[in-house]
Amino acid sequence: MKTALRAAVALAVLFAVATAATAAPAAGAAAGGATTASVIEKNGSGIGAGIGAGLTIIGAGLGIGLVGWAALSGIARQPEQAGKIQVNMIVLAALVEGAAIIALLVICFALVGKI
Repeated sequence: MKTALRAAVALAVLFAVATAATAAPAAGAAAGGATTASVIEKNGSGIGAGIGAGLTIIGAGLGIGLVGWAALSGIARQPEQAGKIQVNMIVLAALVEGAAIIALLVICFALVGKI
């Protein structure tokens, strides 16, 4: 429970810092001719993409970890089925990783021209 509370507080601090960073215009933006709205939009898109990419990687890691854990548990229960379980595990791990790569590509294409 303490770990979950610490993670929630860390996430709240991260969002508070990200919100403060997007609300403050970059130094010298007015001198360069960029409007405050465009600076805020660019800062927010970068922070959002970073958070999205991080969550994508965490999700893929958890997914592959759960697939591996379930496969090892199944092999421990029925060692004679290890070959079939291993093939299915590799296919499922590839599907999870493929979904993560597609999500990262969507994030990258969404950032084109915004940073």
